[in-house]
Amino acid sequence: MSDARAHLFVSGIVQGVGYRYFASHKADVYALKGFVKNLIDGRVEVVVEGEIGLIDDFVKELRRGPMSAHVTDIRIEWEKPTFEFDGFYSL
Repeated sequence: MSDARAHLFVSGIVQGVGYRYFASHKADVYALKGFVKNLIDGRVEVVVEGEIGLIDDFVKELRRGPMSAHVTDIRIEWEKPTFEFDGFYSL
């Protein structure tokens, strides 16, 4: 097991379709920590920390998203974990 941190920017039809709720629920399923929030440009930002294999599985879920979403791209920046989160939050 290796701790990791991913900073994601999700593009497509991802606002107003339950995407943040979906991401929060999936993060809880995978016991990941961090946050999800809408950006003014229509993308969704996600910062997630946890075991790297679980983050990979989480990202696969985010690519699918909820049924009403249409994800066109996810940009991922891998970073060192900061361990600043005690849960996963929708902002």
